[in-house]
Amino acid sequence: MDKGKFSVEAIVSCDDRGQLVLPKDLRKRLKIGSGEKLALLRFMNDKEEFFLTLIKTHALEDLIKNYMSPVIKDVIK
Repeated sequence: MDKGKFSVEAIVSCDDRGQLVLPKDLRKRLKIGSGEKLALLRFMNDKEEFFLTLIKTHALEDLIKNYMSPVIKDVIK
């Protein structure tokens, strides 16, 4: 199984209104347009948070459908 690759894509800061700005070149490369919705996912264990990640909401919807489809199919039987 491919483990994937992790990298630091950008360093961002939070302004006084709590907003984060993703750099323009990163938004362009990832095809994140103005007004696009992103889900913020938090990964943690019993002791601490490990990291946060962003995912486009339509991709999250696809992941949930792929995960839930077999479960729903078994329930409907």
